[in-house]
Amino acid sequence: MSSIRLEGVTRTYGRGPAAVTPLHDVTLTIEEGEFFVLLGPSGSGKTTLLNLIAGIDRPDAGKVLVGGTDLATLSEGALADWRAEHVGYVFQSANLVPVLTAYENVELPLWLHRMSSAERHKKVEMALRAVGLADRAAHRPKALSGGQEQRVAIARAIVADPRVIVADEPTGNLDHESAEGVLELLVRLNRERGKTVVMVTHDPRAAAYGTRRLFLDKGALGEVPAALAAALSPAQEVQA
Repeated sequence: MSSIRLEGVTRTYGRGPAAVTPLHDVTLTIEEGEFFVLLGPSGSGKTTLLNLIAGIDRPDAGKVLVGGTDLATLSEGALADWRAEHVGYVFQSANLVPVLTAYENVELPLWLHRMSSAERHKKVEMALRAVGLADRAAHRPKALSGGQEQRVAIARAIVADPRVIVADEPTGNLDHESAEGVLELLVRLNRERGKTVVMVTHDPRAAAYGTRRLFLDKGALGEVPAALAAALSPAQEVQA
């Protein structure tokens, strides 16, 4: 069974002459265990598609199915519960709570689940070890580098052990070295833990880490343009 399936999805914001349709009749299948990358210019609808997959937004037409669940059939409360269990979201900015430690930031999603404090502690420690930051658990965001903050954000996204990780320009605010570290971490989560990763980016260097890539522009999906595909680094493709 495919992990993610969009069937004839359309999403429009606004009405009348001011209406904008970032997605129009989009059909897409992402198989379980893929590292799927969506490229496209700013404003092309990449984040809208990601938010639909994550259950943050709903389509005006069509279906979004994740792991066999038709998200349109869920109430708002049920959708929030489903999202907390099945999807981890990594944003372009780490969006950490500045007054909380790395440990406490990672722990936040677990308060939505019924579990003992000992179980929460075990999951947070495992997530921080997975991103190589067990020794930074007591540090607040201001004491971390940009790359470390983003790795804490990834730990927060995986702490509840979701099957799907969605990442919206996760390296957009990072220097080259930090970006490589974050991308290699996503590759490990995909390969070693079997996570389905869906990442949107406009950077061909980041896109090179994926196992499959498509291009979104003016609401429609297509193959990556030849000029952009040529910018993908063969070295990165082998590494990924």
